Amino acid sequence: NTLKSAMTDFNQVGTQFVQHFYSTFNQPREQLMSLFSDQSMLTFEGQQFMGQQQIYEKLGSFGKVEHKIGTIDVQPTANNGILAFVSGRLSIEGGNAMMFTEVFHLQQGGAQGYFVLNDIFRLNLEG
Repeated sequence: NTLKSAMTDFNQVGTQFVQHFYSTFNQPREQLMSLFSDQSMLTFEGQQFMGQQQIYEKLGSFGKVEHKIGTIDVQPTANNGILAFVSGRLSIEGGNAMMFTEVFHLQQGGAQGYFVLNDIFRLNLEG
């Protein structure tokens, strides 16, 4: 069944990409940059960063971050793209765990086969 195969593919690719992103986060951060391009945009808590260099400067500004993925929801988009919605908990430098959500819009291309075209990140703070 071709539809089932296509659905498995985008689910598998999206889930593996998200797991790879968070497992790479605490390696030297330069390794994350192959997952972005100069067309990539990161919106982090409402602030926008465009292109690999600005994104690297933002992501490189954190200490050690531990991500614990709670859920990953994946959908296909136009032009063989993939949308991944992630929720979970994170702690920075061993501090208190905070809830977060992050959305990745993946496009085909780049060294890994897909790259992050859009990344939107929010902490879920009570309040």
